[in-house]
Amino acid sequence: MEHAEEDRPDGTGGERGGAAGGTPVAGGRRRPGGGAASYRTMTAFTPADEERQRGVRRMKLTATGMLLFVAVVYVLATWAEHAGAGPWSGYVAAAAEAGMVGALADWFAVTALFRHPLGLPIPHTAIIPTKKDQLGVSLGEFVGENFLSQDVVRQRLRAVGIGSRLGAWLAEPENADRVTAELATALRGALTVLRDSDVQAVVGEAITRRADSREIAPAVGKLLDRIVEDGGHRRVVDLVVSRAHDWLVRHRDDVMVAVEGGAPGWTPRFVDRKVGERIYKELLRFVTEMREMPTHPARGALDRFLTDFASDLQSDTETRARVERLKSEVLGRSEVQDLIASAWTAVRSMIVAAAEDERSELRLRVRAGLISLGTRMATEPKMQEKVDSWVEGAAVHVVTTYRAEITSLITDTVAGWDAEHTTRKIEAHIGRDLQFIRINGTVVGSLAGLVIYAVSRGFGA
Repeated sequence: MEHAEEDRPDGTGGERGGAAGGTPVAGGRRRPGGGAASYRTMTAFTPADEERQRGVRRMKLTATGMLLFVAVVYVLATWAEHAGAGPWSGYVAAAAEAGMVGALADWFAVTALFRHPLGLPIPHTAIIPTKKDQLGVSLGEFVGENFLSQDVVRQRLRAVGIGSRLGAWLAEPENADRVTAELATALRGALTVLRDSDVQAVVGEAITRRADSREIAPAVGKLLDRIVEDGGHRRVVDLVVSRAHDWLVRHRDDVMVAVEGGAPGWTPRFVDRKVGERIYKELLRFVTEMREMPTHPARGALDRFLTDFASDLQSDTETRARVERLKSEVLGRSEVQDLIASAWTAVRSMIVAAAEDERSELRLRVRAGLISLGTRMATEPKMQEKVDSWVEGAAVHVVTTYRAEITSLITDTVAGWDAEHTTRKIEAHIGRDLQFIRINGTVVGSLAGLVIYAVSRGFGA
């Protein structure tokens, strides 16, 4: 009593939709594109599917065997009743007759899910291959309404308690090590993908554009004013005069040669030497006094100059314009641009080296930060609530923004499936359980027929 179309040993199942030119969909239409072959590539029968299909065939034989059994029983019981075997034969014949009816009805129902019974185009049969697209739309709508709604997502995430669970997990040192290693790997991968020339161009342009867009003279003036006010420049002056004194002591002859070389040619050499010695001694005395006297007049003059210059940087229009022109000239020099561009190479090398070294300060600090964050998330309710709120907000945003895309993915995927191949795939997974419906129909039908016959005989008596 089974449908004449049997599964082929090669797993094709007598499919008619595998021809080139597109994938068959409901109503005999074909969807342009990769066709059934591309679908089978994604959902080809696996060894597990083949084993399930063999189980379905065994259950089909069992269910069909029970149908044949009750049919034989019905024939024998009817013959015995006509032969005068006794009242019992009528009860057996009624039970067997109802069992056949139940078995045939359930066979029709189960077969109608996957194909036309006996190949006859009976309406509302072959439901899965003919209604596949509608089932995909219904499945997408069901998922969207019951799984991708804002309230459902919030309730499920709130029940999970992601903040506390994630915190407890991160607080474990081995988990923090794992996350740190994964972050280091991702960082190295990102830096490897980036081209140095592109990053250097972006960094150079960003620094130059930022410097051009802001006037630096007022800020430099305020900084210089604060330095002079705090006396920070005095340490620089001390260093400069100390180094100048030491240099003059070590290079007396160089100073003498420089003075003599700049003297007119008509002056006597001994006069040049005397002038050079005088100049050298005065320079040395001046530098020595500046070094040893914090109240030296030259220091006071320098303080006044720096104070006036700081004020001009903030308020004098000409001074500020000159500083801006100098800034533009400096930034426009190729040497400065090369220095800015080369900064990325140095930074990248430093970051890659730190990411690869398990004992680097970068990885140790990231690890410690993860453990600290995990501990806070696991113990502080406010932190847990904040993390849960972030996760819920992100999930709700994704769901509400991309729900149509997610449901359309389900709908389009189902619509692109090959109808007959999908039918065989589904039947392999649920067909065995469906055959139990036929078996149960045979048993329940027999019992129902027996009860009905017995009641009718009882009232008839």
